[in-house]
Amino acid sequence: MTRRGCATAGKPPARVRAAAFGAWAAAWAVMLGLVAAPGHAQEQRKSIYSCTDANGKRLTSDRPIAECSAREQRELNADGSVKRIVPPTLTGDEQTAAEARQREEAAARIARQDALRRDRNLLIRFPNEAAHNKAREAALDDIRKSIRITQDRLALLASERKPLMDETEFYVGKPLPTKLKTALDANDASTEAQQSLVQTQQAEVVRINALYDAELERLRKLWAGAQPGSLGPIAASAEAASAPRRK
Repeated sequence: MTRRGCATAGKPPARVRAAAFGAWAAAWAVMLGLVAAPGHAQEQRKSIYSCTDANGKRLTSDRPIAECSAREQRELNADGSVKRIVPPTLTGDEQTAAEARQREEAAARIARQDALRRDRNLLIRFPNEAAHNKAREAALDDIRKSIRITQDRLALLASERKPLMDETEFYVGKPLPTKLKTALDANDASTEAQQSLVQTQQAEVVRINALYDAELERLRKLWAGAQPGSLGPIAASAEAASAPRRK
């Protein structure tokens, strides 16, 4: 065998050498990519802050700009696109006012939701005025019964007082016996308590009627086509007064 033939026999074919070189190059490229990737990713994540200060000067920085803390700042991506708008930093008074507005908005939102729920419940419970009038009478029935019981008690106290007063005629100009005076005092105290109770019960009748009147006015608007929740808040006591009474 010639020397050239021996040398050729000791070397891999050209295509094998090319394949091996390609694999080595690919591996080296991957290694370079792994090394460069963190820095590249960090560069991609880097933001730029930009704003105009009180003097109209354009400022930029790689972190929020202190000179623009009371102004709106733009956070930009590395390519210059807007990532987000950074609102001004609020002072203590401004923060307090903002929190107060948020509470008011939350309360108003809850009130609207509550009005919507109650209006729907009203329409379900009272499809017409006759149903509402029936509920009013049911709500007033218990208090009217209580008033009659109190008035009967007052009449009984008056009948019990009459013989006591007749007995006092025997002691004109003289001290009343202890037993008689005690009975009269007890009768007076009971009569005063029952009279006060009647006044309270009569005031309750007026209150219930006023609540039902307001509720009926609202229902008439709802029956006419007003959207539930569109009429503003509804008093909680009105719903409580119109709730079914326990027997």
